[in-house]
Amino acid sequence: MPKSKYYVVWNGRKPGIYEGWDKCREQVAGFNGAKYKGFPTKDLALGAFSDDPRKYMEKGLQSPKKILCSNPLVGEPVADSICVDAACSGNPGVLEYRGVDTASGAELFRVGPFPEGTVNIGEFLAVVHALAYLKQRDSDWPVYSDSRTAIAWLRKRAINTKLEVSDKNRELFKLVERALNWLRNNTWKNQVKKWETEYWGEIPADFGRK
Repeated sequence: MPKSKYYVVWNGRKPGIYEGWDKCREQVAGFNGAKYKGFPTKDLALGAFSDDPRKYMEKGLQSPKKILCSNPLVGEPVADSICVDAACSGNPGVLEYRGVDTASGAELFRVGPFPEGTVNIGEFLAVVHALAYLKQRDSDWPVYSDSRTAIAWLRKRAINTKLEVSDKNRELFKLVERALNWLRNNTWKNQVKKWETEYWGEIPADFGRK
């Protein structure tokens, strides 16, 4: 069995979340049609328990059009990681962003919608949110983003947007300032990597609205 600490039992003697394989086994061993899966953190288990189990029973990354990579310099994504993405209906437009567990697709956080924003701002906020999320949990998992702009803003600890502050987006810009302050006052051990869409397919955090 994988070295997971928390187990979700969707279909068993008593569905729920169990700490340790022994407790999980009591619920699923010999149970016809048992559905269960292990997760490394309780946050992931909680998110998965309230979700559709079919999303988690398939092996591998949740990228149905994944292309096998033949370039050794690119390789494959690290499964123990967070992927982030943003969705914007128009640019500017209504904006939201989220982060998911790369291997399982479990949603770890979602923020928004905001009445007005841009994709670049959403991608940037998602990366910073993921870094803060991981630091709070003392995790060294990498973060994947498919936005070169967001990664560049992160490295500069500054944004470069043509969107002007207005009553419609004031709350969003307050969040941007909080993110910038976090970057200026914190260090992190996590790598922020570019998601190689050409080789791996859509990033698992994609909202699927293209």
